[in-house]
Amino acid sequence: MGFVWYYNDSMQQIPLPEKLRPQTLSEFVGQEKLVGEGGIVRKLLLNANKTSYFPSLIFWGPPGCGKTTLARIIAKDLRKNFFEFSAVNTKIKDIEKVINEQDENVSAPIVFLDEIHRFNKAQQDKLLPHIEKGRVILIGATTENPSFEVIGPLLSRTRVLVLTQHSEKELVKILAKAQRSEKIKLDAKALQFLIESSNGDARVTLNVLEIAKNLAGKKKILKVKDIEEALQRKQLSFDKQGDEFYNTISSYLKSMRASNVDSALYYLARMVAAGQDPLYIARRMVVFASEDVASPTALVVANAVFQACNTIGYPECQENLAAGTVYLATAKKDRSTYEAYMRALDDVKKFGNLPIPLNIRNAPTKLMKEIGYGKGYEKYTKEDLLPDKLKGKKYYYIKKQ
Repeated sequence: MGFVWYYNDSMQQIPLPEKLRPQTLSEFVGQEKLVGEGGIVRKLLLNANKTSYFPSLIFWGPPGCGKTTLARIIAKDLRKNFFEFSAVNTKIKDIEKVINEQDENVSAPIVFLDEIHRFNKAQQDKLLPHIEKGRVILIGATTENPSFEVIGPLLSRTRVLVLTQHSEKELVKILAKAQRSEKIKLDAKALQFLIESSNGDARVTLNVLEIAKNLAGKKKILKVKDIEEALQRKQLSFDKQGDEFYNTISSYLKSMRASNVDSALYYLARMVAAGQDPLYIARRMVVFASEDVASPTALVVANAVFQACNTIGYPECQENLAAGTVYLATAKKDRSTYEAYMRALDDVKKFGNLPIPLNIRNAPTKLMKEIGYGKGYEKYTKEDLLPDKLKGKKYYYIKKQ
């Protein structure tokens, strides 16, 4: 057996975000629409003190916006047993064990399940009977859209509350408390830099401040370089399989469609900075070129961007993506072709395989010719060649400007 050295340090290190975590609604910063006067959470708590009823909830919001803190405050206010789990490392049996061990004469405990979207359908299904029987109040937390990540039966038994990322004003308030607690100060530029770099995430803000303080030693005033050393890079919230990813790519495409070149470049830069696959972006540009742009040259440009990205890769291909974005955003828009095809596709789905007119059918054999295939065909006819049921139907037409 190798040498093992145990060091017993009685000093417990509590991270700054935990040390400053609000304990009451009055201490809670942000989410005014939920916890402020007239907010839904405040109303539910007031009602619960009168009727003893409190619903199961799903908190949907970005990292560091207060989901866990709010769940703890609710449990404390209701004076209920509180059990906290993360779906990343929890089995459904762990939750069921806690519920089954509760005294039936005691009010239902609150089970907080962070990252509930990580539970699969079968795991989420097993929570249903406990909620239905009133044996537990579930508070789930997710950064992903519950509409896609939480099963319908569970959504119907819970109330979804949307939390937003902290504003700059709210982060200033949080940092003011942190600076008093840690007896440290940020100069004006360092404060602004930290806020902008935190992407609305209070946890990141406090963690970076704590690291910067420790790295700075005896310095009492932190500057931008101290924050840069602690931060290393800005926190870019962009899970490539998550909701924020789809929000960003959607904003990018809609900006190009609206010919808003500046916002298109901004959303492109966000994707590139977050490390999105350049070929994914280029593929979307190829599709966009056919769907939304009037000139067929757009498809040539988009394909050239794709090939350039495939050949060159990052970091240089970001310039190809930018050039393609500017071209597509500033090009004249026309969705007539796309919309015409979709109208034709609707009829195919609606009517199935309607009989094709005999005169335009292929006639490779003598028998086919004898029964009329290809008979009367004229190369440059002005005759309507649609199936009889659709004669006179117009799919493609250019809208008047």
